[in-house]
Amino acid sequence: MKKFLSLVLALALALSLAACGGTGNNGGNTTGNGGNANTSADTNTSADADTGDDAGEAGFTTVEEGKLIMSTNAAFPPYEMTTDDGGFEGIDVEIAQAIAEKLGLELQIDDMDFTAALEAVQAGMSDMAMAGITVNEERLAVMDFSDTYATGVQVVIVKEGSDVTLDNLGEQLIGVQNGTTGWQFCSDDFGDDHVAAFDNGITAVQALVNDQVDCVVIDQGPAEVFVSENPGLTILETEYAIEDYAIGVNKGNTALLDAINGALAELQEDGTIQSIIDKYISAE
Repeated sequence: MKKFLSLVLALALALSLAACGGTGNNGGNTTGNGGNANTSADTNTSADADTGDDAGEAGFTTVEEGKLIMSTNAAFPPYEMTTDDGGFEGIDVEIAQAIAEKLGLELQIDDMDFTAALEAVQAGMSDMAMAGITVNEERLAVMDFSDTYATGVQVVIVKEGSDVTLDNLGEQLIGVQNGTTGWQFCSDDFGDDHVAAFDNGITAVQALVNDQVDCVVIDQGPAEVFVSENPGLTILETEYAIEDYAIGVNKGNTALLDAINGALAELQEDGTIQSIIDKYISAE
């Protein structure tokens, strides 16, 4: 009888252990499938759930494990700009850093021209692009975008005393930053013959100072910085266009996009994003 009871107890223990092991395997497979389903063909490495890092547990992938790589054009103050020591600062830089911290990743910033920053995401060379990017149909065809995190206003910079107005803008040679919505808007509204595209806003404004263009159309934030640094320039009172900024990610990388949107929502709710914007742009 004792031998029989011992056999029964042994069998019960074995069944119990087998049941625990089965539950663990099923949970692991579910997590693994979630990660595989969100792995882009352009992604070089993945943050696997088995590593135990935050990215893997969330099921999204990044170009380089443990990092969140941001491509940008750091000549767009106050959103992104270089520091004297070769680093980066600005609204987008600080928001990106806050997102990276929320996701448990190290932020890496790659500086390049604006068009290249968008193409880097599409080629799987960066995880996200932040450079005062406006969502439009052309970009939606090749990239996915986060929720809006800031509002941008396109304005016109002119020389003081200039007779340039919004009404006669189509008669002028307009300086713009290549690849931006300002460039697209002006080309669509006035034709390519009236638009001169430059690699960044700094060179466009310098062309205005040197009388190579009649005006510059660019976002209000950078415009205010450029005007403050270049005596003799001013901004027309009437706005040219209003648009919203968002973060671009690789087309179809839904898991990373969801993670970024989740981080943005938390940063909006706790006031972090507004405090960053207020730090660089006065309420006036």
